[in-house]
Amino acid sequence: MKKSEFTCMAAVALVLSLAATQPALSQTRPPTEGPAVDGSPAWFLQGSFPDPGGRTIVDADGHVTAVPRDEAGDYSTSLGTTPGCSGSPICGRRGGRARQSLQRVQWKQTLGYTFTYPYALPPGFGGVSAVALDSKDHLWVFQRAPAGKPQLFKFDRDYNLVLEVAPDVIGYQDKAHGMAVDPEDNVWITATNGATVMKLSPEGRLLLTLGEAGRRGDWDEARGQRLLWQPVMVAFGPNGDVYIAQGHGNESPNDTDSNDPANHIGASRILHVDGDGNYINQWFGNEVGQGKFNSAHGLAVDPVNGDVWIGDREDYRIVIYSAEGRFLRTLQMRNLVCALYFDADGRPWMASGQDGQFLLLDRTGKVLGAIGNGMGIGTGQFIEASYWVMDRHHNLYAGDTSVGRITRMVAPGQK
Repeated sequence: MKKSEFTCMAAVALVLSLAATQPALSQTRPPTEGPAVDGSPAWFLQGSFPDPGGRTIVDADGHVTAVPRDEAGDYSTSLGTTPGCSGSPICGRRGGRARQSLQRVQWKQTLGYTFTYPYALPPGFGGVSAVALDSKDHLWVFQRAPAGKPQLFKFDRDYNLVLEVAPDVIGYQDKAHGMAVDPEDNVWITATNGATVMKLSPEGRLLLTLGEAGRRGDWDEARGQRLLWQPVMVAFGPNGDVYIAQGHGNESPNDTDSNDPANHIGASRILHVDGDGNYINQWFGNEVGQGKFNSAHGLAVDPVNGDVWIGDREDYRIVIYSAEGRFLRTLQMRNLVCALYFDADGRPWMASGQDGQFLLLDRTGKVLGAIGNGMGIGTGQFIEASYWVMDRHHNLYAGDTSVGRITRMVAPGQK
C-alpha cells in the first residue's frame, strides 16, 4: 500500500471515529420555542404567510379576502420604481432565503388585549401604511390607494368618516408611508417614492411641503438644496422640533451613482428641522461601524430625555442617538424593528413588521409583553405590523401595510 493511500485511510478512520462520539452537525437544530425568562414572555416560531400586497377586500366585521393578482386589474400604488442598491457596504448583501419561507419569532400574549374592527374605509384596494390620533381622539388613516383615489382620511371618536383629503390637495402620495400628528394637531405625512414630507392642518389644508415631488436627492443646506431621499417617518421632539427618517429597507443609498449631481451622498439618515421646516442638523447611517444603520424605518423620540430611537429594520436592532445627533447605544432585537412608539406612560414599544406583533419593551430592549397573532389575515393578525398609535387608555390602533384594514386593540378593562 502506498504511503499516500495509508494516510488517506487513516484520515477517513479518524473522521468516522469522531462522528461516532459526537453529535452530527446536521442533527443539531436550533430551538423552536423558549420559556418565559426574567420578565419576558415565552416565545415560539411561526411560519410566514403570503403577502396579498394590498389586493384585499375587508368586510364590516374585519374579515379579509385576498384578491388574486390576475383578478385585481391594473391595481398599482406606485408611479415608478426604486433603483437597485449601489455604492454602500450593504449593497452586496443579496440572496439567502426568501422572506415568505422564514419562521418568525412570536411572543406569548400576556397583556390581555382583544381585537376589534370598528373602522371602514371606502371600497377599493390598498393597504393602510399608518394611522395617528389627534388630541380629540380623531383617527387619521393613510392608505396606499391607487392614483386618483383619496389616501388620507379622518374618523371621529364614534368611528364615522368625517374627512377625506382630496388628491388635488396633496397630490399622489407615491408609496404612502409614515404619518404622525404634532402637538398642535397638524398632520405630517411621508411619501417614500414621492420624496416629500407634507404638513397639513387639522382641517386637511396643506401648510408645508419639504422636498420636491418625484425627485429624490440630498439635503445640502450649504447649497440651498433641500431634497429628500425616501422619507419614511417623522417624530417630534419635546420642543416641537421634527425628525425625519430617510432610507428604506436595505436599499440605501440606491441611485447615488446616477447623473444627478443633487443625489450622491446616500439616503439612510435622520434629518432634524424645526416645526417650520428650517434646517437644524442631520446624521447618516449607511457606513460600517458602531452607531451606523442601514435603514431608518422606525422612528420615535423618548419623552423622558428627548433621545431619538431609530428602528434599523433589516438589522433587527434599535439605534439610539441624542436629540443633537450623538450616538448613544444599540439594542439588538429578535424581531424586525418596523416601527417605534412611546405610550402615555413613556414606555417604549415596537412593531415587529412581518412578524405581526406589537411589543412592549423596557429601555434595554427586553420584551415585556406582546399583542398580535402573528403574520396573516385572520383576527388579530398582520401581514406587516407597522406605524401605529395608542390613546390615553392604552388602546392600540394600527393599519396593515398590505391589507386595507384598521385594527383597534382594546386594553383590559376598556370598551
